[in-house]
Parts: sequence; structure tokens; C-alpha cells
Amino acid sequence: MAQFYRMLSRFESDWFLHINLRWNREALTLLFRLLSLTGGATFTLSISLAAGLLAPGAWGTAGWQALIAVAASHIPVMLAKRVSPRSRPYQVLPQTKIGPSPLRDPSFPSGHTTAAFALLTPWMVASPALIPVLLPIGAGVALSRVYFGLHYPSDTAAGMLLGSSTALLVGVMMGAV
Repeated sequence: MAQFYRMLSRFESDWFLHINLRWNREALTLLFRLLSLTGGATFTLSISLAAGLLAPGAWGTAGWQALIAVAASHIPVMLAKRVSPRSRPYQVLPQTKIGPSPLRDPSFPSGHTTAAFALLTPWMVASPALIPVLLPIGAGVALSRVYFGLHYPSDTAAGMLLGSSTALLVGVMMGAV
């Protein structure tokens, strides 16, 4: 698996460095810091639980679906990080700009991106009119993880797929999709 990660890193290092080094602006740092928090466990679980408890009808169902999806999606995230650990970009590419408190656990897949898409997908399914608002938020969480030097683009792409597919599976199991 290490050889696969080296090959993948060579393929996407230029894209990673472009986002990480050339996009570095104060306004983007503030925006991406906020978006990164949106993918954190505290935010995703709290918002999901609040919606499940307080929102009426389909919105409450979407909240419960998101809560289950966020929690369930982190089982494969933890397994992947243990079974096939991948170094974070800042650990491999010395020129990487990193944000405060860099993470030290393996980078593949992105847990923040997984959580963001597990959170947002039920609401996009419940109301497709929200897709133009929610999809860019999820993509922004993914970009923030690259911007801060914590993930390669493929880490975040895997998180998008994992979070979305877990939420859709939970929705099918709950009869909401």
C-alpha cells in the first residue's frame, strides 16, 4: 500500500501544492478555518442531533439520518487509517504551509470531509433545492483540508464518497431515500 500512496502522491503533489501555497491569503484562511470547523465531530454531531430533536417532519428525519451517518462513517475512516496509513502531505512535502495544530494521525481518508458529506447529504436528498448551497459548503470543507496541508486531494475525494454513500445507505435503511 505504501508504494500505491507514493505513486498517488507524485500524481497529485502539484495540485496539492498549488492549493496549499498559491491560494494562501488571509481572507481564504478565515473562510477555510470556518469551513474546517464545519467538518469537525463536535459540529456535525451537534447539528445533526439538534435537527433530529427539534426539526419537524422530513427535516427531523434528515437530522437523525445525518447523526447516524456521521457516526457510522467514521468506522471505515478509522479502519482505513489503521490498515493502510498514509503520511500527511506536510510530513512528506517540506514546503507545505500548515495551519495551527497539525494532525499526526494518518491522512487517508479525510475524516472532516467524510463527516461534512455525511452531515449534508441527507439535507440535499430531502430538499434538492439546497444542493447549490450545501454542495459548495462540503467542497469547501474538503478544500480547507488541502489548504491547511493536512490532506491530499484524493484523501478528501475518498471522504466525499464515503460520507455521501454512508448517508445514502442510512437513508435507504431508514426508508428516507
